[in-house]
Amino acid sequence: MARSAARPGATVTDTATDLKGDSRALDLSAAASSDANLYRRGVATLLAAWDQYAHASEGAAVHRLAGVAAAVFPTEPERGVYNNAILKCALPASGREEAIVAMEAAYANAGVTRYAAWVHETDRRLRSDLERRGYTLDEVTRAMGMALDDIRAPRPELELGPADWSEHLRIAEVNPGLLSGLGADAFHVLVGRARGENVVTGIAFDFDADCGIYNVGTLAPARRRGLGTALTLMHLHDALARECQTASIQATSMAERLYAAVGFRDLGRILEYVPPQRDAAHRESTRGAIAAR
Repeated sequence: MARSAARPGATVTDTATDLKGDSRALDLSAAASSDANLYRRGVATLLAAWDQYAHASEGAAVHRLAGVAAAVFPTEPERGVYNNAILKCALPASGREEAIVAMEAAYANAGVTRYAAWVHETDRRLRSDLERRGYTLDEVTRAMGMALDDIRAPRPELELGPADWSEHLRIAEVNPGLLSGLGADAFHVLVGRARGENVVTGIAFDFDADCGIYNVGTLAPARRRGLGTALTLMHLHDALARECQTASIQATSMAERLYAAVGFRDLGRILEYVPPQRDAAHRESTRGAIAAR
């Protein structure tokens, strides 16, 4: 499930702009200012999507803190999926320290010991700070974005099944109880069919004229037939019809070429760091011992 939320007190747009930092810190030059804008819009949409997830999970919230937005999901099954924090780029040393401490406190206060700190690959100082604290690189995705005017193919002929959330979860191969309280209209769900079976799925979420596309997945027997590409294209054409202007996505290494083929541009890698597991296990056991007293 793709990780992807705003509480009263801060707007998503302001937070996203703040977390983006100086576009020069992302290796996005003045000549590529459109890429900087795509990155900003993608972060804003992601945060808004996380907010929707938080409304459907008991005790969850997205905390806007100095230099970081931390999505905190203390209960299962969301606990195992959505505990992620986006750290601002190009902070001074004191700002980096403040952001990391604030992030750690937000998760510690909720009893969450396993989470991912997201850092843009160009922020070497922040990466070094996390590594000195014992964080290790756990996963890498690539931020990608596009103007919807740049769609490179017509809307495909793909048979669709009912836009059912439970069927989306089944095809995406995640916990069937995930976000069970989510409203039916919170996301645009597409379920594609082949040979009479539902085999491919993906969801979209619109924010401020940007369409975030998440959780595109195909069941193993139906892979390598272009179904994921076709479903992504359908989402893009649908977003254009809804008057969105841009689209954003995070790609695994296996999917980068798929998304580039339909018009997405490379906006840099997102490095996901996790805290030291020895310390995390100790905090978890300590918390359990205290609760048992």
